[in-house]
Amino acid sequence: MHRLREQLLALAHELGDKRQMAICGEGNISGQLGPDRILIKASGTSLRTLRPEALVEVRTRALLQALREERAWTDQEVEDLLMSARCDSAALKPSVETLFHAWLLSLPNVRFVGHVHPIATNQVLASARAAEFAIRRILPDQVVYCGARSLLVPYVDPGLALARRIREVARAFQGRYRTIPRTILLQNHGIIATGSTPAHVSAALAMAEKAAAIMVGAAALGGLRYMDPKEVDRIASRADEHYRRAMLQPEGRGKV
Repeated sequence: MHRLREQLLALAHELGDKRQMAICGEGNISGQLGPDRILIKASGTSLRTLRPEALVEVRTRALLQALREERAWTDQEVEDLLMSARCDSAALKPSVETLFHAWLLSLPNVRFVGHVHPIATNQVLASARAAEFAIRRILPDQVVYCGARSLLVPYVDPGLALARRIREVARAFQGRYRTIPRTILLQNHGIIATGSTPAHVSAALAMAEKAAAIMVGAAALGGLRYMDPKEVDRIASRADEHYRRAMLQPEGRGKV
């Protein structure tokens, strides 16, 4: 657990130091400890100044069960669920977004999750062009690090309802494209990235923000030229691009 805590603190500080990614208590990060345990940022804490005690160890079994239930939950019930999921009753309160982190970390090859509220990305996600940004690509490296397409989730209040909606649309995405979304766009909210390493998460978030900034700038200059879908598919399937992404593994190698 010590190693995972170090990795998450480094990721939090990296994302928090990029001021366009998150300010104040925005955003959160998490990592998988085991089949039923994760580490997650405490509610209201800052990514930029995150300390070890602000990473909360949480049991996920009850959280995943709550996602599967169809009944509505009150805010107090969700609060009680999160507090009871802590492995240490003296620990800080886990983020309310622990629920979607728990589900994403249960997916194959997902060991780290990062969620931030970047300026350029949210400019797009607060606009009428959010769906374009999700399904079209502007740059080859956007394909490499963010995936050939992103998942777009219509606005839902953070908490259990959002976690359930992410689970619903991500499953539909998996069924259609036979892959887990590397980047999940939350309309009028922010972006989530999943990965097997912290570097995968960081690269996906940074590249999405770069693409969003280019999109906003290109729109102001008269319009966008997206990559042709055939070009996107070619980049997504190229062996050398898989190699470049694999270089984000620890020690610069390994399977993704």
